[in-house]
Amino acid sequence: MSIRTGTALALTLAAAVGMLTVAPAAEPDKKAVPAGQWDQTVDKAIAYLKAHQAEDGSWGGKQAVGVTGVVLTGMLETGKVNAKDPAIEKGLKYVESLINTKEGHIAGKDPRQQLKNYVTCINVLALTSADRDSYKAVVADAAKFLKELQWDEGEGKSPKDDFYGGAGYDSHSRPDLSNTQFFVDALIAAGVPKDDPAFKKAMVFVSRCQNLKGENDERPWAGKINDGSFIYSPAAGGQTKVKDDANPADGLPGYGSMTYAGVKSLIYCGVSKDDERVKKAYQWIQKNYTVNDNPGMPEPRAEWGLYYYYHTMAKCLDVLGVDEVTDAKGQKHDWRADITAALAKRQKDDGSWANEQDHWMEGDPQLVTGYALMALSHCKPKK
Repeated sequence: MSIRTGTALALTLAAAVGMLTVAPAAEPDKKAVPAGQWDQTVDKAIAYLKAHQAEDGSWGGKQAVGVTGVVLTGMLETGKVNAKDPAIEKGLKYVESLINTKEGHIAGKDPRQQLKNYVTCINVLALTSADRDSYKAVVADAAKFLKELQWDEGEGKSPKDDFYGGAGYDSHSRPDLSNTQFFVDALIAAGVPKDDPAFKKAMVFVSRCQNLKGENDERPWAGKINDGSFIYSPAAGGQTKVKDDANPADGLPGYGSMTYAGVKSLIYCGVSKDDERVKKAYQWIQKNYTVNDNPGMPEPRAEWGLYYYYHTMAKCLDVLGVDEVTDAKGQKHDWRADITAALAKRQKDDGSWANEQDHWMEGDPQLVTGYALMALSHCKPKK
């Protein structure tokens, strides 16, 4: 994320979980994508991560305990390694050390309150990716814990409240779409039934993050832009990361990472692909299709959260079942090949990535390499 979209995923995903210079990449030429590029890119990244794993099995260090979950999820989801790989086994043992049986989360024995949602969510993704029966009870406890963090009647919020259905860094923090998308991802990975009330509540919050008149009639900013994009949070008057001084009365511009997060979360919450919310957002995606930057962000912030964007973009389009995106000019894009080529161009000689625009902790090569692998796991070339 977001995180706050990044500051927390920064906080330890380094608040969310938890520079090296990277030259801007040109838009990839699909015809120039070499055979085997996906395999080569993934193999180099995994080799880098294995070479930089700490003795205790972690990545990211004690100040960024969520990074290990990101790395494990990325590595496992590529299918290049499995839970029996020595590096994966060490990493899983580290995550096991974060299991808090008393409280039910997976964020450590005595974590900062603000880390519990993000870190537990990403560690649920890691443990479910390992596909071990021994983790089922831990994952079920974590899902129960996460649902207790969701803003709802238990926190004195009614469906009319703009906090309702969202997830924040903990049960006291204002909810946002970045935290909420990881919350929904984790519940899906944990096998929570689709008819669970948590999804319906989350759908209410996610819908309110969208620039779409109709779902958000009561939000003063909802119809100002009305382009289908998603913002960071509708809570407390609304917030976007596009600019610091955005005035809700003038509209709150949406941006790429949150728009893909919004669409994916709506689908996971049971919204049809034919729903107006999804169709309007997809139109925005078509008009703003790119793998060069985080679209919607102004030039000085164009690459803020870029690798978080790649991951969310890839997972969203995979969930939608889309193989090609037709942009506003009618050009078709093989998004899997485009993301793979973009990441290959940005990859360093040692196999890692890092964001020159070091916001939301994206200057951390271990976190960012984990994000990149999470993105690439959805970009496997179709045979």
